[in-house]
Amino acid sequence: MPAYHSTLLEHNAVVGNMALLPVKTQHRGPAPSFTAPATDMDIIDEALYYFKANVFFRTYEIKSESDRVLIYLTLYITECLKKLSKCSNKQQGMQDMYALAISRFDLPGEAGFPLNSVYAKPANPSEADLMRQYFTQLRQETGMRVCEKVFGTEDGKPSKWWLCFGKKKFMDKSLSGPGQ
Repeated sequence: MPAYHSTLLEHNAVVGNMALLPVKTQHRGPAPSFTAPATDMDIIDEALYYFKANVFFRTYEIKSESDRVLIYLTLYITECLKKLSKCSNKQQGMQDMYALAISRFDLPGEAGFPLNSVYAKPANPSEADLMRQYFTQLRQETGMRVCEKVFGTEDGKPSKWWLCFGKKKFMDKSLSGPGQ
């Protein structure tokens, strides 16, 4: 069975070789605002929806620029789950997700980025800044949504059905360095 790919193929801009896709968010950033009906999925909804199935794949065939965003978000969701496994309540989880989102992270082309062979290095400093802003915006919104899913239980305790996926490595990669 093949991995799931993004269905969001229409985009007006790219940064590096990733699509700059609209996102349903209140966080500031370069992503266009989501104008489709609220029932439609944005890229973060897709990443969360396909996460549990895609995380088991060691290889992933990239079919569009949107798939690169999906890959990054899948890896980031894993990082969020690792962090949330240490949280006891939703408030602490939200604080940790915000801290994780704005913490320093590597961009494509930098030594610590795990998938340099798949992502294009920013062509110039302004594109690197745009890419960092886009990733930060995606990370903030994704962290918030993951926390809502993990702590969306009636008793307020974290969902073991989400946290158990924090140990998986999509494509045998991790956004955090070894030992983190």
